[in-house]
Amino acid sequence: MYKRKLTKSDFFLIAANLLPVVGVWFWEWSPIEVFMVYALETVIVGFFTLVKMGIVTLVRRTDTWYNKGSVQTVSGLFFMFFFLVHYGMFVAIQTGIFIGVSGIGNQFHIGFFEFFLHWPSYFKGDLLYMLLGFFISYGFDLFWNFIRPGVYRTAPLMLLMFQPYGRIFVQQVTVILGSMFLTFGAGKIFILIFAAIKIFFEVFVNFNNILGKTMQDMKKESGQ
Repeated sequence: MYKRKLTKSDFFLIAANLLPVVGVWFWEWSPIEVFMVYALETVIVGFFTLVKMGIVTLVRRTDTWYNKGSVQTVSGLFFMFFFLVHYGMFVAIQTGIFIGVSGIGNQFHIGFFEFFLHWPSYFKGDLLYMLLGFFISYGFDLFWNFIRPGVYRTAPLMLLMFQPYGRIFVQQVTVILGSMFLTFGAGKIFILIFAAIKIFFEVFVNFNNILGKTMQDMKKESGQ
């Protein structure tokens, strides 16, 4: 369940998660705006997952789809479309709840669609560096752990498709709890707890190993 050894991309991710803690505690960043960045981080994760799936689709065209004991060979484009709709639903629910519970909808006079259509106008320049940090972190992971070792040649599309869901579940819970803390003015304290929880689950918990075992169970169930 836990990683025995951290990779270079793990250290990039740790640094990206510690940056907002330093910003809120020492550089007077707004905890509310930092939490808004975390909402966009979920979108960044989805983007890079689609890039991985797109690379695999270009190389292999099709892959195996497991569904309740049945096995089908489907196009990689089907995997990508399914992920885009399903993951997009999770992002919409998470962001909508956060905007409502935290009160930022009233503070900034924005709704869900306005947030994603005009997100650059809601951040100070420094917070764009935080977004850039996450983008660089996940981009490095894409190159160092996926493209460079040739993982894209054999990685199951179904495994890639479900990789973000473990971390988005953790983020949904912590973002919603964090938005409640914001209403009581305890943003600094919670941003520290929030970053610690994210680092633990995203860096030290081996979601790939857990998903791999789940994939093996699905193959056994289908008789593979």
